[in-house]
Formats: sequence, structure tokens, C-alpha cells
Amino acid sequence: MAAQLDGDVDLTAVKTAKRVNILSLFTSGSTLICCALPATLVAIGSVATLTSLISAFPQLIWISEQKALVFGLAALMLMIAGVLQWRARYAPCPADPALAAICTKARKQALWVYWVSVGIFLVGAFFAFVAPYLI
Repeated sequence: MAAQLDGDVDLTAVKTAKRVNILSLFTSGSTLICCALPATLVAIGSVATLTSLISAFPQLIWISEQKALVFGLAALMLMIAGVLQWRARYAPCPADPALAAICTKARKQALWVYWVSVGIFLVGAFFAFVAPYLI
């Protein structure tokens, strides 16, 4: 049975879109760890910091080597989140004013998280695929 805040309205689409948007934020964040963070540290002359970071977390090397996989998974999550966000945009909110306000706020927050995720993904893509050709 679908989760409902009151007996009349099913908010499953809104809740699902919000959860997937948060997951897309984390996958987009992995693109920053993969490519933007090391490039930034090298650009500002903090190679020692990067070396210490890689010594502490050697998995960063594997993530950087597999950047196509990292960006592919992040792009897939962003596409899924975008589709769910699109489907949930006109989902009904409860008739109760307090619950309707919560529903509207959750919808706005989910949209904000989605666009922040897209922005993070684009920054990571720039550092991974464009910046190496500019240097």
C-alpha cells in the first residue's frame, strides 16, 4: 500500500523523487572527488596535500582511473532523478493546509537538490574532460 499523509492523497511520487535526488547528489559528488578535487589541489600548488590524501585513501586512484564509469553512473542517476522530478511536478498535495505546505516545501527542496547535483556533475565533467586539454 502506498504511503499517504492523509487518507486522500498519495505522495509516493514526491517522496521517491526527493530520495532519488539526494542519491543523485551523492553520485554527482563522486565526480568532484574523482576529478575536480585532485585538479584543484594541483592547480593551487598543494601537491603534498594530494599525496597525503592519496596515501590515506588509495581508492581515489582507482576512482580517477575509472572516471568514465563514475561519470556514466552519475549521469544515469541524474537522468532517473530528472524523470522522477518531472513526473512528480504536478503530483497532488494533501488538502490539509499544513500538509500541503510540507508537500510544496519538499517539492521545492527536491528540485533545488536536483539542480545542485547537475551543477556538481558539470563542474566535475569540466575538470575531468575539458580542463586537461586547456592546461
